[in-house]
Amino acid sequence: MNSSAKFPADFTWGVATSAYQIEGAAAQEGRGPSVWDTFSHAPGKVRTGDTGDLACDHYRRFRDDVVLMAELEIPAYRFSISWPRVLPEGVGKINRQGLDFYDALVDDLLAHHIQPWVTLFHWDYPQHLQDKGGWLHAKSPAWFADYARIVVERLSDRVQHWFTINEPQCFIRFGHGDGSNAPGLTLPLQERLLACHHVLLAHGQAVQTIRAVAKKQPFVGWAPVGVAAMPASESAADAAAAVQAMSAVPENLWTNTLFNDPVFLGAYPQIAWDNSGSAMPRSSDDDMKIIAAPLDFMGLNIYMGTTVQADKNGEYIEVPPGPGAPRTAFDWPVVEESLYWGVKFYAERYKVPIYITENGMANLDWVDLQGKVRDPQRVDYLTRYLGQLHLAIAEGIDVRGYFHWSLLDNFEWAEGFSKRFGLVHVDFQTQQRTVKESAYWYRDVIRSNKLPQ
Repeated sequence: MNSSAKFPADFTWGVATSAYQIEGAAAQEGRGPSVWDTFSHAPGKVRTGDTGDLACDHYRRFRDDVVLMAELEIPAYRFSISWPRVLPEGVGKINRQGLDFYDALVDDLLAHHIQPWVTLFHWDYPQHLQDKGGWLHAKSPAWFADYARIVVERLSDRVQHWFTINEPQCFIRFGHGDGSNAPGLTLPLQERLLACHHVLLAHGQAVQTIRAVAKKQPFVGWAPVGVAAMPASESAADAAAAVQAMSAVPENLWTNTLFNDPVFLGAYPQIAWDNSGSAMPRSSDDDMKIIAAPLDFMGLNIYMGTTVQADKNGEYIEVPPGPGAPRTAFDWPVVEESLYWGVKFYAERYKVPIYITENGMANLDWVDLQGKVRDPQRVDYLTRYLGQLHLAIAEGIDVRGYFHWSLLDNFEWAEGFSKRFGLVHVDFQTQQRTVKESAYWYRDVIRSNKLPQ
């Protein structure tokens, strides 16, 4: 790795958050309940009974958090809109106070020269619509498009960068498959595939809506999980095995191609039909045209990857990390090559500009006796991963930006407040923010547009 790796002059640096994970004010100023409110309040669903009722209290403290970002010289901020804060029942009556909050946030970001990148859906599905069937309901794409129109009409005179949906693989697998995330369902494959199809239609209809009503020229993408695999050796067979692994459609739907082939190539992958045949949703040519509404870029959320090798039958097999291999506080393997091999696969398959829209690590961070948060593991992690990203860029792959997950320690879904991903430490008892050493390191990377020596 070139330790002084310089990034392209127009490279976008940023941080990312999501509404339910940081905002709090869950039942205040007109916000309706989401599936995560319901799920987190159900006994035994979230570690130690944590909820997002208060979270980081960002709803009341957003101006201070924007000042923090400005002090860290962060140029771009990816955040999500809470659907039930804008539409308490998911459809129908608009909550003006909810829209006003995002209006003020956008204004404050721009006043501090921070570019807003808005995600329309980051898992906090309105409970009222879930009660009607949620993503299984045939009207769910239209519900989402109507919500998108309301947000875009309000903010698009200032916001140009839009994401439709964040990580469909997660809320399908964990929310509708094994029940470990909201809404806590354990659906058979056919119903999960139907939910996938409605999510894809919702994405496509939202893209069409954004382009139809945006006041400023929109720049539109989405942000799926980047399921990454690395070859165990430099052999052509192992490289082919990695491509095969990243193209696969396993029954748990932890897959790249089931979601991205329809969006970027206009059809479900043949392997999905081969594996799931009769369970695949019925879809018309019109459906696929909506789903494949042209995008300007692809967002990828990549944290880790799996090493694979070819077996004697030409299939891929996973190679587990060796004993004592590095792991984060989430027990995720540290595999920096995932950022290289991941973007390489997507760039070659889909031929669109790429932004890394989430990457980071959970660490065991606390404020020490000197009042500092020293997190050298995160600095090392970022050095490794950004080095691999630079390697991909140096080979000509069109990667245009990187958003660190996350700005703040926050509510980490079913893990509650036990996992700290932030560049800024949050004391969840007092809401005190403490900037971590990694945040200052990241500020220096942004300033110089390169990795330090």
